[in-house]
Amino acid sequence: MLVGKELLDKARSLSNRPEDEIARGCGYVGPSGRVLRKSFYRALVEAKGYKLRSSGRTGRATRGRQAEFRTKVHGNGNLLIGHAYTRRLGLEPGQEFRIEIRRDSKAIWLHPLEKKNT
Repeated sequence: MLVGKELLDKARSLSNRPEDEIARGCGYVGPSGRVLRKSFYRALVEAKGYKLRSSGRTGRATRGRQAEFRTKVHGNGNLLIGHAYTRRLGLEPGQEFRIEIRRDSKAIWLHPLEKKNT
């Protein structure tokens, strides 16, 4: 991953390309091939001479996203329950549930369905 003047020069030379292509060209790609946009933008800002405060981490490794036990209904009406929660419950891909809605408490209950014998 380029930093400093080398990053600015390379980004400038690719400035007629889409942002993801610029980030890729500057080496901001993770092991899975995903573009590391946040790291790229942060490096650009620092290369311009701005000092960014750390986001509260003091040299220790991050643990990734943690379950907050909060979610919201998206604009399309979907309610997403993330991987952290399904993993904690030991749920498997493809597992099916019956949904029970409790209007009085606005609660949603998931009841596992029995696996069908094929």
